[in-house]
Amino acid sequence: MKRSLPELQTSPQPLVMVTAYDYPGGRHAEAAGVDLILVGDSLGNVVLGYDSTAPVTLADMIHHARAVRRGAPDTFMVVDLPFGTYHTGVQDAMRNAVRVIQETGADAIKMEGASPEILAVVQTLTRNGIPVMGHVGLMPQTATAQGGLKVQGKDDASARATLEGAQELEAAGAFALVLEVIPARLAKLISEKLTIPTIGIGAGVGCDGQVLVTHDLLGVYEGEEKKIAKRYAEVGQISREAIEKYAAEVRAREFPAKDNSFVMKDEVLDKLY
Repeated sequence: MKRSLPELQTSPQPLVMVTAYDYPGGRHAEAAGVDLILVGDSLGNVVLGYDSTAPVTLADMIHHARAVRRGAPDTFMVVDLPFGTYHTGVQDAMRNAVRVIQETGADAIKMEGASPEILAVVQTLTRNGIPVMGHVGLMPQTATAQGGLKVQGKDDASARATLEGAQELEAAGAFALVLEVIPARLAKLISEKLTIPTIGIGAGVGCDGQVLVTHDLLGVYEGEEKKIAKRYAEVGQISREAIEKYAAEVRAREFPAKDNSFVMKDEVLDKLY
């Protein structure tokens, strides 16, 4: 049964969130019993092959989120608003968020940042009944402006800005917050100061929950280990070896075997001859 927003916010156990981008991903996540599924714009990197999340469109997010929802009808689903869909004003952001909710069945949306413009969007959406998950620390959509994909909050100014941004997002109405790639002690401090749950990725064990990109935890791509992720399987290697075995059997005429083929009556075949 899908957990409600109040249940998620008061969970006595750490929240478990994973990404999903398609129907099988949604099915696997729901069957595993995760608390939340994030249809992240990280699909640009791990599914669509882009170098960043910037090229991901609203249409991309809606297309993939609809598939995830079909696979996971009973899990709380959060969908990223991609770059540019909430940066041009509150009206545009509201319009795009409504589209996501209506067309995908999402339970909430997520957006990055805590600038005054973003905070205004969060306030408007939450006042109009659209739950918003915030995101501070490393923000992939605008990582270039942050100096690249690197740890945030290590110096006094950056740490203070991250803490204050988190507090402002809570005040604006965000129901939860992703803390990405910040020092573990800073993430713990933020988690202690907020009343809403924090969900960490590369932010230590002191958060109220954790999120990982499914492709990272499954080891879908061989040789792409990341400090912020733990590989719980080596699906990429297993998949490659399976395809190699299939190719070898096809070339040796070992596949398809009798068990993979269908038969017909001799008299039918004789007539054809």
